[in-house]
Amino acid sequence: MSEHPERSAPSDDAPVTASRHAKPERALLAESVTINRDPQELFTFWRNPINLVDVMENIVSITPLGPDRSRWTVKAPAGQEVSWVSVITAEKPGREITWQSEDGATVSNGGRIEFCPAGARGTIVRAIIAYDPPAGAIGKLVAKLFQREPRIQTRRDLRRFKQLMETGEIATGARNDRIRQERNEEILA
Repeated sequence: MSEHPERSAPSDDAPVTASRHAKPERALLAESVTINRDPQELFTFWRNPINLVDVMENIVSITPLGPDRSRWTVKAPAGQEVSWVSVITAEKPGREITWQSEDGATVSNGGRIEFCPAGARGTIVRAIIAYDPPAGAIGKLVAKLFQREPRIQTRRDLRRFKQLMETGEIATGARNDRIRQERNEEILA
C-alpha cells in the first residue's frame, strides 16, 4: 500500500508517541501504577470525567459537554487557572481511553490512559500524556517550582487513584502541602 501525503485520514488513532499529527516540541510523559482492581471497574470510573475531580488534585472543575467532550479547568502556577475542552478520540471499553484537547487550547494536550490486566495483582494503569508547556521551557520550570509540572502531577494523581480504588479514600498530607507551599512562596519572594 503506497503512502498518499495529499490525503489525510479522518482520524489518527496512533499512540501519542507515533501520531503523524504529534508535535515534536511537545513534552511527553508516561507514568504507571498497579491497582488491585478489575480493569473494567477502573475504566468505568475513569470514563466519567466528573469522578476525576476527586482524584486529580489540581482540577478546579470538569464540566461535561456531551458524551465525549468536557471542559477542564485546572490550577496553574502563581494562583492562575487554565481551561480547555478535551475530546475523547478513541476508546476500547475496559482497556483504554484516548483524548485530545480541541484546537486553540491554552495548554494543548493529548494522551491515553490504559488499563492492562496484571493477573492476581489487579491492573496496571498507564497514563501517556503529550502537552505543550505554556511559555515553553520557562513555563515548565515555573510549573515545577510550584509542584504543578505534569509529570509530578500525573504520578501523584495515579497514586491518589490507587488509594481511592483500593481503600475507598484518599490520604491527605494537608500539613505537608501547606509547608511546601510556604517554602515555594519564600523562594519566589
